[in-house]
Amino acid sequence: MSDERRQWEETILGPALKRFPERRPDFQTSSGIPLERLYTPEDVPQDYEATSGYPGQYPYTRGVQPTMYRGRLWTMRQYAGYASAEESNARYRYLLDAGQTGLSVAFDLPTQIGYDADDPMALGEVGKVGVSISSLRDMARLFEGIPLDKVSTSMTINAPAAILLALYIAVAKQQGVGSDKLRGTVQNDILKEYLARGTYIFPPGPSMRLITDLFAFCKQSVPKWNTISISGYHIREAGSTAVQEVAFTLADGIAYVEAAIAAGLEVDEFAPQLSFFFNAHNQFLEEVAKFRAARRLWAEIMRERFGAQQAESLRLKFHAQTGGSTLTAQQPQNNIVRVTIQALAAVLGGAQSLHTNSMDEALALPTEEAVQVALRTQQIIAYESGVADTIDPLGGSYAVEALTESIYQKAREYIARIDSMGGSLAAIENGFMTREIQDAAYAYQQAVESHDQVVVGVNQFAVEETRHMNILRVDPAIEQQQRARLAQLRAERDGAKVTELLGRLDTAARGTENLLPLFIECVEHDATLGEICGVLRKVFGEYRPDVMI
Repeated sequence: MSDERRQWEETILGPALKRFPERRPDFQTSSGIPLERLYTPEDVPQDYEATSGYPGQYPYTRGVQPTMYRGRLWTMRQYAGYASAEESNARYRYLLDAGQTGLSVAFDLPTQIGYDADDPMALGEVGKVGVSISSLRDMARLFEGIPLDKVSTSMTINAPAAILLALYIAVAKQQGVGSDKLRGTVQNDILKEYLARGTYIFPPGPSMRLITDLFAFCKQSVPKWNTISISGYHIREAGSTAVQEVAFTLADGIAYVEAAIAAGLEVDEFAPQLSFFFNAHNQFLEEVAKFRAARRLWAEIMRERFGAQQAESLRLKFHAQTGGSTLTAQQPQNNIVRVTIQALAAVLGGAQSLHTNSMDEALALPTEEAVQVALRTQQIIAYESGVADTIDPLGGSYAVEALTESIYQKAREYIARIDSMGGSLAAIENGFMTREIQDAAYAYQQAVESHDQVVVGVNQFAVEETRHMNILRVDPAIEQQQRARLAQLRAERDGAKVTELLGRLDTAARGTENLLPLFIECVEHDATLGEICGVLRKVFGEYRPDVMI
């Protein structure tokens, strides 16, 4: 400690603390990192070039592009989809007209787990939490009038991601757009489904094959597409800390890189098309530091562990979404403030694209009015706040730099523990990650119930309220409409050709050939999502997790 610091503590701080004690005996982040009363240069790593460097340069702590938002703003990508393809299409057009710069598709639960809308397993769930997509005709309706060579599209889909990408490619072909012109992302992250979310279909081995098939196909045919969005978002939504979100996400990323290399791909062939998806939570400084630490750690992993040579292979590019689990049904207008803080953290942390949640999402799917407020939040940050006009404006902050270093070191320690267990899949199967997340979620809930963690409008500052908000409700008639459309499709298509293609798919799935070209051929001849997944279920089996107590 410097003499100046000691003198300040004795002559200035000490007397002040006697008169005005601090609000609590200790302060810490969501990850349990102590928050010091004051940060000074003594708390910041001394090797600036090695730990921070410059934007667009290894280790990318300060950003993946040399000019960041001075050159191009992040993509404003509002996550949307509900009911029928037509209704979702109308929402996309509304958002594009309002200034959104990229699409983000939410699929309903049957689509996410590979069932057609007329399957008994889909009963009561069609169109409820996303759009219902069973066939190429549905996909064509979803993007009608939206030129796919002009927009970037993200699709939040995992177990059947390769089939949804096949549908997207087929719709683009109908529009006269080649697959080499398509830009966007499929989430395609199955490991976090086993860990935190649950929309899996197949066991890990076949699931990893589908992922690496997609990697290889896109390298050759869809070069501008991000082949996976390795997701910490759902890990954080399940209750993890910020450190766990970074560590578990990057551990999953390591597993995907290892799987691709084992499948015969060179790291610099597929790594530039990897992307990440993180949560933006409430604790502002920790969140900014989290994104900076994740970039540094991933660059180090790719260069030192996997020997990647290309700069694009080292850059952690990420989409961020504000924290859905932080939204409250009580005083829902408060959510506008929460989302603003979270979005600002994502921007100051260097996100490449961003979704801002709507104020009413703790109650229902968002209305158009709420979605517009959420989008305007991003636009005000981008065009009015000035924070996008300089690169990494919080870089050099003693607090942010110290937190960046702490998160980096603690995430490295977690990854080393996961490595010692045999990697991410082994750590998922033995329940390690799930237990860690459950413990963190339990600790947070205890803090809320004891009022150590204040949630405004819930455990403090609550009021009697009568809500007057419009609520979006999905018409249950959508399910019958989708069933009728599927019946019509099956009556009109070449049934013999579909049977032949599904037979070929059965044979191919038992072999080693890349399945993406056959998926495209199947959907172009009106084989449905459920029929394709049904063949794969028969060949691959279905994942049945052990029940954890």
